[in-house]
Amino acid sequence: MSLTRDFAPFDSRNEGFAQPSRRTFPKSWGAEYLGGGEVLFRIWAPDLERLRVQIAGRNREMLPAGEGWFTLTTDGIAHGTPYRFVMPDGAVMADPASRAQADGLDGPSLLVDPTTYHWHMPDWSGHAWEEAVLYEIHIGTFTPEGTFRAAIERLREIASLGVTMLQLMPVNQFRGDRGWGYDGVLPYAPHHAYGEPDDMKAFVDAAHRHGLSVMLDIVYTRFGPRGSLFHAYVPSFFDPDRATPSGPAINFGQRPVRQFFIENALYWLEEYNLDGLRLDAVDQIDDEASQMHVLWELAKRVQREVTGRRRHLVMDDHRNITHYLERGAAGRAALYDAGWNHDVRHAAHVIATGETAGSLGRFAEEPVRRLARGLAEGFICQGETGPDGEARGEPSGHLSPVAFINFLQNHEQIGNRLSGERLVSLADPRVLRVLTAILILSPQIPLLFMGDDYCETQDFRFFSDYEGSNPDDIFDLSAVEAFDRSKLHWDRARAPEGQLHRDRMRTLIAKRREHVVPGLFAVPPHSGGMLDTEDGVIAVDWRLADRLLQLRANLTASEQAAPLVSGTVVHVEPAEIAAGGILPGLSMVVAVSPD
Repeated sequence: MSLTRDFAPFDSRNEGFAQPSRRTFPKSWGAEYLGGGEVLFRIWAPDLERLRVQIAGRNREMLPAGEGWFTLTTDGIAHGTPYRFVMPDGAVMADPASRAQADGLDGPSLLVDPTTYHWHMPDWSGHAWEEAVLYEIHIGTFTPEGTFRAAIERLREIASLGVTMLQLMPVNQFRGDRGWGYDGVLPYAPHHAYGEPDDMKAFVDAAHRHGLSVMLDIVYTRFGPRGSLFHAYVPSFFDPDRATPSGPAINFGQRPVRQFFIENALYWLEEYNLDGLRLDAVDQIDDEASQMHVLWELAKRVQREVTGRRRHLVMDDHRNITHYLERGAAGRAALYDAGWNHDVRHAAHVIATGETAGSLGRFAEEPVRRLARGLAEGFICQGETGPDGEARGEPSGHLSPVAFINFLQNHEQIGNRLSGERLVSLADPRVLRVLTAILILSPQIPLLFMGDDYCETQDFRFFSDYEGSNPDDIFDLSAVEAFDRSKLHWDRARAPEGQLHRDRMRTLIAKRREHVVPGLFAVPPHSGGMLDTEDGVIAVDWRLADRLLQLRANLTASEQAAPLVSGTVVHVEPAEIAAGGILPGLSMVVAVSPD
């Protein structure tokens, strides 16, 4: 990989844009370009007595700087120069805070001067969280080429749907050429197969040009099983007495370890001008012994240091805890804007497919009533004991609806299936249409997975690029075929049926923007309430900031009575049904009135 090019994010249509600006975030770890060819190398390795840095093939001794840090300041080094750290035994390793890799984990790190990229949308301020409609994408399978540059060409049509924010699955450097990214090894470096740092910046720049915010999925709970550097030279990075389901527990009690991750969050937000971050699987972060939990400190640092524009933090936490999602003045998030709501997806999946195995078991009984509770109160599991005998969750009805991100499917729920089937291959299309309308027109933040807009039927499988895969596996997760079969088929989006689905999605999102979003600012506590209904019927009213939003849905196959709605009917599904107190099978109504 060469870093000598200076990419502009667009072609000759750039005329009239604001004067480009430059962005950089100086970090504690790794190599920092100081300008004029001068570079500071800084690494924390308290378990080593000696450390060298190899720059363009020449070894240079680093100096102990106290408290386990080694440093070296040198000059005459150009942007794009390769370097590695040299262990006492002569082994060479990439910089754990590398901004770029020449050829994946086995190649050298590359010195990056962040100021070489000229931003073309420096005044972009992003969207308010209440306006968010999320669209999750995996860069490697979003286009046939699987690169940031290729993805730019698809942004216009995604923006035309009314989507406001892209959520990128992790893009950090992991082992091999293909993977989901949740097994990352170098969290500061964009994966080499997706492109160079400037390619990713160009992608973000282009998204902003099209009115799209960009959120990045990041993983601070583990490193990938192959290629992790810290075990070799910084065993103190981990707690030997604790482990997570994904591997050794990270020791957040060490200040340099906390710096590594908190600065990583700030780095992505500042240097890449991202609009937000999703923190994956935070229930696996054990930092209760610290005076301030690392999740709390990270959020406060972002609030304090990323100013003058909107920046959003989202968490994935299977515990259903609420204290990170509380609201402060004027209904604004005190720490994190929202959390992924797996409960709503589980209940919807049971309704759509009848499947009840595994984690779906909690939702097997009365799934429609459970879905109604999730729509009214946020989490479905709020401290009750499940079939496994364990209590899960906390009361959540007091939180704003926008503290929850709802979805019918995502990378995890699709890809963790043996064959990676999407809902469109599993459910009655009439059920899916009703559930999709509920998703978009409820006041929670909706998330779509790439291809949902045109009902993509292509599987999305788990795939990796590890050596030693088992040829007897039902489907070889390391085979290139698993990756190739997960790529979107864009021709389906342009086919008549795909265009019809997109038109429906565009209409739903437009109705959300007009009738739902204006009421989401400063929503009062306990805004949602369930009404008594027959089995299989949902009736939820939300008293939003300035309006009453009403949902009635019949998810049975037969006609059912439902409480009447008042005000203006803004959507019915299917389109030909009446809005009275009797709902045909598989139908729904949404109405809005001043409150």
